[in-house]
Amino acid sequence: MEKASENPILNKIYTLKGDPDEVRDAYKDWAQSYEKDTVEDMGYVAPAVVAKKLKELKANAARVLDAGCGTGLAGLELKKRGYPSIDGMDISPEMLDVAREKNAYGELKVEDMTQPLSYNTNSYDAVTCVGTFTHAHVGPKGFDELIRVTKPEGYVVATVHEDVWQDGYLKHFDELEQSGTARLVSVEDADYHLHGCRLCVLQPLA
Repeated sequence: MEKASENPILNKIYTLKGDPDEVRDAYKDWAQSYEKDTVEDMGYVAPAVVAKKLKELKANAARVLDAGCGTGLAGLELKKRGYPSIDGMDISPEMLDVAREKNAYGELKVEDMTQPLSYNTNSYDAVTCVGTFTHAHVGPKGFDELIRVTKPEGYVVATVHEDVWQDGYLKHFDELEQSGTARLVSVEDADYHLHGCRLCVLQPLA
């Protein structure tokens, strides 16, 4: 179901059909003004919320992957909290170009989170994902690959937009637990931008 926002920029993003090429094109047009529009105009705080949560959980994570990193806002927050090695990936090359300028990341790669990722299994001590589990972007099954690339006893810390939370996330988390793939550590309401989100923490199992 299409969902809209009163904000014209969010309305454009939230009413996409979910095709990866369409999403990629939308962010190509938005890359240069993204931070002004979200941080300055909408009060986007989710990157700091996620980085703070990871710091509480695993302050000594040697390698962190920022999935759907966009222009690198979460990377900056992770770097600020002392993480020594942060990689990023996003579907939009143009967003990655902006992220590269922040000097917060090691490797930056173009990846589509609706498809299998190119990273090896158990590559990272933690994975963060901010703003990607939302309208017409990535659905609950996107967590599967994030869990796969995270080491057992590591953490996946991600936001899920409040409007899409009912689209099967808890059901999928339960399936991951039942299969012995991951356990749901916590879900809590958190600040996002104009809307709220669920801050979700999952831990891969051996």
